[in-house]
Amino acid sequence: MKQNKLTLYIFIALIAGILAGYVYNIKVIKVYNDNIAVADSQLKAIDTKLVQLKDTTAIEYQNLKTSRTTVVKARKENDSTRDSKLEGFSILSDIFLRLIKMIVAPLVFTTLVVGVAKVGDIQSVGRIGGKTMTWFISATLISLLLGMVLVNFFRPGERMHIPLPDSHLGTDIKATALSLRDFVSHVFPKSFIEAMANNEILQIVIFALFFGVATAAIGEQGEIVIKAMDAIAHVILKITGYVMQLAPLAVFGAITAVVARQGLGILSTYAVFIGEFYFSLIVLWGVIVLAGFMVLGSRALNLVNRIKDAMLIAFSTSTSEAAYPRVLMELERFGCNNKIVSFVLPLGYSFNLDGSMMYMTFASLFLAQSYGIHLAFGQQLSMLLILMLTSKGVAGVPRASLVVIAGTIAMFNIPEAGLALLIGIDPLLDMGRSATNVLGNAMATAVVSKWEGELKK
Repeated sequence: MKQNKLTLYIFIALIAGILAGYVYNIKVIKVYNDNIAVADSQLKAIDTKLVQLKDTTAIEYQNLKTSRTTVVKARKENDSTRDSKLEGFSILSDIFLRLIKMIVAPLVFTTLVVGVAKVGDIQSVGRIGGKTMTWFISATLISLLLGMVLVNFFRPGERMHIPLPDSHLGTDIKATALSLRDFVSHVFPKSFIEAMANNEILQIVIFALFFGVATAAIGEQGEIVIKAMDAIAHVILKITGYVMQLAPLAVFGAITAVVARQGLGILSTYAVFIGEFYFSLIVLWGVIVLAGFMVLGSRALNLVNRIKDAMLIAFSTSTSEAAYPRVLMELERFGCNNKIVSFVLPLGYSFNLDGSMMYMTFASLFLAQSYGIHLAFGQQLSMLLILMLTSKGVAGVPRASLVVIAGTIAMFNIPEAGLALLIGIDPLLDMGRSATNVLGNAMATAVVSKWEGELKK
């Protein structure tokens, strides 16, 4: 009953946030959005003229540079004023997200140490890890492939007819290149304290695996550590219960800020792309649930019902991390053994982001279509594999999906300026991606529990 009430409150907050955001956009934010739009069009015109002028010493060139500086300054002022007007709403979600981040790192560490120590030996850990990675790699490939198939079917880039940014212009998004060194430094911690402070989940997982195996290896003395860690984990889960009471307020603040900033006008401009992407996500949900159904039977639907709160929170706050503690609790209530949950779920947050994977192929090929660049089937497959590899090293990076896309499209001669088409609507798309990531990780954990014979009825 209490859980149903929280779902109801979150849903009410979601609707109230959309309405409040719409009203606030019209009454307060519209004037700043209009000024920013004017500044953007002026900057585009100035940049086009600057490229055409070959003589950088000409007076006209210097005048254009001065005009550009003035327009950039005016745009920044309007942008910061708009942000200050939205601050009150943003603070509501910021408080919640900061409290969740406060919980996640110690929760991952304590539960994983207990889980691994209870598993006992390295062989068992390796077996569970092998099954987990088999599911993750399969899910990642299917998500990327589904995104590729659906974007080729819908072809939104050809049908939207949105004015394209000039291909010579850049964006403020730094592209990421495939680097083995970066991947290794992201996975292996040089300091456990630093990993905890930066919420580097994968690094915490690596240390916890070593710590858990070593705890099991020292025998009787390790029992004391396991009991202590178990007690700490229960304390943190209790704190999670308190923090979750703030979820409806956080949802209201986050949704209001997004709608007030973007306005509903952006929905009409990008209706085709947003609609087709969300339809694609629903297809992916169906595939994930169907795959779970093949292993779990009808219990797969029961699991979806249990994690709907967590998915709503991830959707509203645009981060799957916000749902982590809730998903962990619901999976254990569902019947999954805590040693499996605490092992699989944290790994999923770095290796099994199904919604983000689909978005990467969908968005990359959308940009190619927008610029009229034809990519053969072989090129699309190679893009898919590059995205699969580069995406594993950027968990926790701000606007991670856009960063990976920026690095990948450059290899296929797709202008980076095209990312300007996505930047404005990325927060709206990120909501769906985050909810999908939660579903994918919860289903993966339940399936591995079943495979291990550790799922209670």
